[in-house]
Amino acid sequence: MTLRVGILGMSEGNGHPFSFSAIVNGFSHEGMAASGWPGIHDYLRRRDASEFGGLGLRVTHAWTQDATVTVALCRACLVPHAVDRPEAMIGQVDAVILARDDHERHLAMATPFLEAGLPVFIDKPLTLDPAELTAFRPYLESGQLMSCSGMRFARELDVPRAGLAAYGELRLLRGAILNDWERYGVHLVDAVLGLTPARPLAVTPLPARHASLGIALDDGALLQIDALGDVGPCFRLDLFGSGQVSSHEIRDNFSMFRRMLFHFAEGVRTGRPAVPPSDTLASIRLLIAGRRARAEERTVHLDEIDV
Repeated sequence: MTLRVGILGMSEGNGHPFSFSAIVNGFSHEGMAASGWPGIHDYLRRRDASEFGGLGLRVTHAWTQDATVTVALCRACLVPHAVDRPEAMIGQVDAVILARDDHERHLAMATPFLEAGLPVFIDKPLTLDPAELTAFRPYLESGQLMSCSGMRFARELDVPRAGLAAYGELRLLRGAILNDWERYGVHLVDAVLGLTPARPLAVTPLPARHASLGIALDDGALLQIDALGDVGPCFRLDLFGSGQVSSHEIRDNFSMFRRMLFHFAEGVRTGRPAVPPSDTLASIRLLIAGRRARAEERTVHLDEIDV
């Protein structure tokens, strides 16, 4: 059975409603060219037709806060129904993708759908508010809610994910990313949590002109993440082990998004969490702890973030 999906967006600078919908539905070259997202159009047209669809999903309804953008989204991504308010999708779709990364709005926008019993995917980061994370927690644990960065499924990390034992004692994981810690740090946090069983214990701000954080992991390794601010495209993770060292430039957005959507679809069908709830909770608690560590200029332990 093909699951009918409603997509909600968008937020400034975030084209995920277009990316996700195109991967699920396919796309119109003419519509995408007129969408205002040339970078997305460029990477979509580099893919073979066989890579679109086939996930058992169909985006059938769309809403954004701007009716003009909604029409452009529907035209570009072959979405048949534009709605004038999000709740109009309830009863018409089997699941919802909240493809906005303005975390301040996530809880309010998702609540009507969660309370209606619909499975929901929420774009990263889920929240940066401990009280909101507490509210989301039952839905994460029941499998009704999924939220993560697509980088958890990055193709470029397939080899270390499958062969982590070859690294021996993993001593240092070091990542660099563009933009800010609050919205973009989650990419590398989720990539690491999907790679190693180690979990974060505490975070310490490091001296730098950008957001630089040292994260103590429970296996004794150090994770360092640098959010470099306004720089060119940068998604990089370096792994340093006693047996092996490797560097990974993560560039294939299409593959990571497609894999993420596949896992969301599987979670909807099975009713089981697509990402371990403990991973999502650890990821968001680390983001909150990192923000607090920078603001208060001290080491913050994750157990200070009570959810």
